[in-house]
Amino acid sequence: MRAKILLGLRIVIAIILIQTLRYKFTGHPDSVYIFTQVGMEPYGRIAIGILELVAGILLLIPKTVWVGTLLTIGIIGGAIFLHITQLGISVNGDNGILFYTALITFILSCIVLFYNRKKIPILK
Repeated sequence: MRAKILLGLRIVIAIILIQTLRYKFTGHPDSVYIFTQVGMEPYGRIAIGILELVAGILLLIPKTVWVGTLLTIGIIGGAIFLHITQLGISVNGDNGILFYTALITFILSCIVLFYNRKKIPILK
């Protein structure tokens, strides 16, 4: 049962990461605005998009789940930090949807990493 729940969480995290890629890779105005505000437009937007794609794929491969979750925690932790320090909770009137989605993704990633911690080579 636990394995099915963890697989479900991995899929949810991967979907969240991958569904945002269309905004980053197409230069959606909201995405451009966010990355401009933090001084990372356009290269940071594209680089973060690539890292999110890699993390989403790694989450779906059983042997690389721990790498995908660590990468996700790093990326999303950075996003949360930027929301708190520079962007604010609500960006362009989104009522905090991006921020709260990032928090949920971060928490789910921490849960998945916790249950996969024994697969991390340096912790064996």
